[in-house]
Amino acid sequence: MEYQSTRGGSTGVSAAEAIVRGLAPDGGLYVPASFPQADLDAWRGLSYPELAAKVVGSFLTDYDPAFLQAAVADTYGDAFGGRAGHVEQVRGGLYALELWHGPTCAFKDYALQLMPKLLVQGKRNLHRTETTRILVATSGDTGKAALAGYAGLEGIQIAVFYPNAGTSEIQRLQMATQQGDNVAVFAVDGNFDDAQTGVKRVFADADVAAQLEARGIRLSSANSINWGRLVPQIVYYFYTYFRLAETGAMAWGQTVDFCVPTGNFGDILAGYYAKRMGLPVGRLVCASNKNNVLTDFLRTGAYTARREFYKTSSPSMDILVSSNLERLLYHVTGSDAEVAALMGRLAREGSYTVRPETLAAIQASFSCGWASEEEVAAEIRTRWERDGYLCDTHTAVAFHVAEQHKRQGTPMVVLSTASPFKFPRSVLAALGHAAPENDFEAMQALEQATGRTAPASLAGLRQKPERFDAVIDPAQIAEVALGCQA
Repeated sequence: MEYQSTRGGSTGVSAAEAIVRGLAPDGGLYVPASFPQADLDAWRGLSYPELAAKVVGSFLTDYDPAFLQAAVADTYGDAFGGRAGHVEQVRGGLYALELWHGPTCAFKDYALQLMPKLLVQGKRNLHRTETTRILVATSGDTGKAALAGYAGLEGIQIAVFYPNAGTSEIQRLQMATQQGDNVAVFAVDGNFDDAQTGVKRVFADADVAAQLEARGIRLSSANSINWGRLVPQIVYYFYTYFRLAETGAMAWGQTVDFCVPTGNFGDILAGYYAKRMGLPVGRLVCASNKNNVLTDFLRTGAYTARREFYKTSSPSMDILVSSNLERLLYHVTGSDAEVAALMGRLAREGSYTVRPETLAAIQASFSCGWASEEEVAAEIRTRWERDGYLCDTHTAVAFHVAEQHKRQGTPMVVLSTASPFKFPRSVLAALGHAAPENDFEAMQALEQATGRTAPASLAGLRQKPERFDAVIDPAQIAEVALGCQA
């Protein structure tokens, strides 16, 4: 399987090269040259690690299958407590795919527990011996998951950048308390888009690359712009489908709809890839919070990033520039020149509009909707009082939108992307309780109010010392890249 840039400047690249590089030299994202077709009948009875080896292996054809089998077995075993790909029925026809049973209590663990292994092995495949310096912009969950995955790995350094005062306190502490001699964390004055733009500019800076190469260092990314972040997420769409069929939720071959709380468009794009591989996916419903740039685009074909930015109770979705949408545009247009022109317009003018036929092709697979802050809170309370299901703010966005798009006779699966205990104050307030200012007191109050137990990895943050407190300007990200403290 070969890979090419969405902007046409890099073609015929191996999977290992795409993962090690992260971003293509022309600023584009790597995409597969074709879509392997799934053997649904053969895969339906596999365990999660066995299925992951099949799905990931069909894209990473230059990796040794024996390595991939060992890597996924190690990744999706004890770290997920036997709940990898766990599906919970919320009520008739509505399901939650709980993706937060990993070590950092967010869906990013599925990719970022495996991706470090893929990167290290990719360097071996390519006979690369330089130090890899990973730069990560995060809106909350990616940062901790990346730090946890890469901490302590030889030949790897990682620097994470998050929006100052733009995450939950639990998310901030997960990053600020991270152990490891090869990790560094920085708060950035601005929002996630400021951090992400700063990181992308560094990747595109030839002078920075030359200075680092002279010192035996090359940059890479752990964001979903990296193909190694995206490919593991395809697996749980297949696994969910097989489990629903196994329990009789629908007939074999019937379509299933998925509603995904979406910021950077990576998680929902993995569902599109599963569909292109032959999985009977019906509608992919893109659920946005008040920063509803994707909803507007999917309805009108006009993408406008220069708009008011809102800090919400679902901070991991507080994003105005959704990087992975570029991949979808490439797949539906088939033109790297067209995508390059659209991305150039976005960089210069902050907006672009796709052709009507492009929008129609996207709307053939995708639906959309968004939820206000009031609707998010109401959804949390409704799901708990009506169904006994406790969810976080991001998942509540998806539940609200899923209700608008649920089709009679078609199962609807909401991707539950984070533990409710990552956002205890917001969840507690939504349930009608007074929320203490302190997140750990709020976590205990949420336990008492619901009878549910907070994950030990979150409750234990209270005793951990904070290691990182630096606040930088977005323009300083280049300085960090050149003189990283990790």
